[in-house]
Amino acid sequence: MSQSLTIQSSPLRPMRRGQTTPVLIGLAVFVAIVLLLASAYTVDESEQVIIVQFGAPVGEPVTQAGLHFRVPFVQKVHRFDKRLFSWSGEPNQIPTVEEQFILVDTSARWRIVDPLRFLQSVQNERGAQNRLNDILDSVVRDKIASSSLVDIVRSKDWKISQDDLDRAMASEGDEEILLQKVVSGRAELVKSILETAQEQMPEYGIELVDIRIKRINYVESVQRQVFDRMIAERQRIAEQFRSEGQGRAAEIEGETDRLIAEIKSEAERDADIIRGLADAEATRVYNEAFGSDAEFYAFYRTLESYTKSLGRGVTLVIGSDSDFFRYLRSSGEDSQVTADAATGGASDLPSADSDAPPAEHAESPE
Repeated sequence: MSQSLTIQSSPLRPMRRGQTTPVLIGLAVFVAIVLLLASAYTVDESEQVIIVQFGAPVGEPVTQAGLHFRVPFVQKVHRFDKRLFSWSGEPNQIPTVEEQFILVDTSARWRIVDPLRFLQSVQNERGAQNRLNDILDSVVRDKIASSSLVDIVRSKDWKISQDDLDRAMASEGDEEILLQKVVSGRAELVKSILETAQEQMPEYGIELVDIRIKRINYVESVQRQVFDRMIAERQRIAEQFRSEGQGRAAEIEGETDRLIAEIKSEAERDADIIRGLADAEATRVYNEAFGSDAEFYAFYRTLESYTKSLGRGVTLVIGSDSDFFRYLRSSGEDSQVTADAATGGASDLPSADSDAPPAEHAESPE
């Protein structure tokens, strides 16, 4: 009975020793590959690395580009950029040494030169930006507050000539400002800010490369005053031009009036000379006419006086022996002669050689 029973083998029989070796090798290779991949890391040319183990830095910073290794799953890689970073501050309202408030806008460039110290002090770029805000704003404020406005906005070699002032037509106050001597100048001021700020950078593992003042402007309240002053100054210059133009116009008008008066005076003088010569010529002609026939000239002038002195409503009172009356007295005879001439008695007319004057018709006074 017992011999008929067969013992069947279990399906979970242990593997033979020769069969387990490849599996273990494969598993070891897989684990090795995983560990190799977890421990290897690369560093770029623009990067620098700090290895951190359990939150604490380990070893020296890795700055060489290439393939590097770390303890896997225990150490972590912190990467920092080698390239330049830019910093731009907020415009600050700062008083100068003359108590003039201005807005100063600055910018800077910096980089990480000691990544270990950088990690220990500011942790990352955001922390570095915050620290730069505090340091640079403070340094800029101190330097600006201890400098005059001319040193902030002008260079040390600033020069202005008298010709420039004349062309600008600057007032006395503006000339005083323009001629102020520059002690250090803007370049020296920026250099001083950079040197002072650089002294505080090494403790943060940062190198401050440079700093620049981007813009300087007056605060709004001072701007209005400056603009009002500029407007008033331009108006003063315009009024000066206008006044000079009016003065020049008056000068030209005066010169014109003088020339007109001179021309008129010369013309009147010439007219008086011509008139005098004409009167002299007329007098000469009258004298020649009087000298050639004195009786006719006297008669002609008497007739002219009749025309001017006799008329309607005129009463003439003269002596009976007056020469003027002699021609009036002959008016009756002239009337008779006129009547004879009408009837054909031309022979009774006086001859040209007779002493009687020619017949003239005169109106008797009323």
